[in-house]
Amino acid sequence: MQIPIASHHLPNGLMVVLSEDHSAPIVAVNLWYHVGSANERADRTGFAHLFEHMLFQGSAHVEANEHFELIQRAGGTLNGSTWLERTNYFETVPSNQLAIALWLEADRMGALLPAMTQEKLDTQRDVVKNERRWSVDNQPYGTWWERLPALAFPDTHPFHHSLIGSMDHLSAASLDDIADFFRTYYTPDNAVLTIAGDFDAATTLALVMEYFGPIPRGNGRPPLAPMDLPPTFSSWRRETVADDVMVPRLFLGFRAPVFGSAEHYAGSMCAAVLGLRKGSRLYSSLVRDREIASDVGAFTYDLSKGADLLVVDATARPGVGADALEAAVVGEIDRLRSEGVTPSEVERALALIETDLVSTMQSAAGRADKLSMFATYFGDPTLVNGQLERYAAVTADAVSQFARSRLGTDNRASLVFVPKATTPEAA
Repeated sequence: MQIPIASHHLPNGLMVVLSEDHSAPIVAVNLWYHVGSANERADRTGFAHLFEHMLFQGSAHVEANEHFELIQRAGGTLNGSTWLERTNYFETVPSNQLAIALWLEADRMGALLPAMTQEKLDTQRDVVKNERRWSVDNQPYGTWWERLPALAFPDTHPFHHSLIGSMDHLSAASLDDIADFFRTYYTPDNAVLTIAGDFDAATTLALVMEYFGPIPRGNGRPPLAPMDLPPTFSSWRRETVADDVMVPRLFLGFRAPVFGSAEHYAGSMCAAVLGLRKGSRLYSSLVRDREIASDVGAFTYDLSKGADLLVVDATARPGVGADALEAAVVGEIDRLRSEGVTPSEVERALALIETDLVSTMQSAAGRADKLSMFATYFGDPTLVNGQLERYAAVTADAVSQFARSRLGTDNRASLVFVPKATTPEAA
């Protein structure tokens, strides 16, 4: 898989990645800022996610929510998302509407602060709080998003705290706090702009220069706290949560090599062998054959700094207890460690990973996002063209060695949700 990629750097530090594809009359604009929850102060968690909302509340020349209206009126779609290491914003529009998407992104990068008001902050703060109530606090198993990283990373590590932030920290956020966060991180030298799809490179680069070129570079990002960690936890970590749930659910985490490293690809293949779709080891054994779980899967967080996480997620069938569920999952993992994986399992995992990657790269939006990711994390979007080869080079022996070294009892973090007691005697 080789896709066309051209990179440019504006004098203000903005990295621009272009990938032409004239097979359909659409174009994707994807802007990654190298800031996520890891960059937040310990007493101001949730800022990165709050900013995802604030950036849709207008800028110097755009009214609140007008960004949505203009893109949708042009026949496009848009959204944003926040993660531990980045925040991104993206639009997909008909080719002849590329200019409006670029101008809107440039206006909020260069002119957001004049339009920022206390009323907008208060409104979006309440929106984020409601989102937290809906997706975390009042959602069955919803707190796993913050409990598992808190269990897996030390208190002082940038990945330890909640991505969505605490209610207290959101309440304490002031307009000055928000302005400082924006000036620090939402600058062209801390961003990657990727454009993929049906466009003319020369014309598009001229538009980018016109809209983004005058925006001044920032003063530099504060350094993150130390990120490096030992390869394992050194002991089995555990947390049990009594929740308003009907059946137990297990999140079993393992410290893993960072995304992009040589060993990461063996870890990613190991996760696929264990829990990628219905032909995986865990699904075949626990769901189909033994009927212990109703669903199970495995995945990696794909973190590029310090350490990554490989996670097995298993939900019990009604009547199956938490101990039985965990014992069954651990039994399969121990069997994989002792017996190793087979070449046919690796071939199956490779085929699924290849299918997913190729499918993603065939869409303008998916391609733009992948290019932004490699450009942001590694400074080189062309690395995406070598991903299939790196996965294909992983052998069954490499996956087996990864399992033996990284899936042992010295590197497990069990987060178990169990139903709350329903009677005074049980309580």
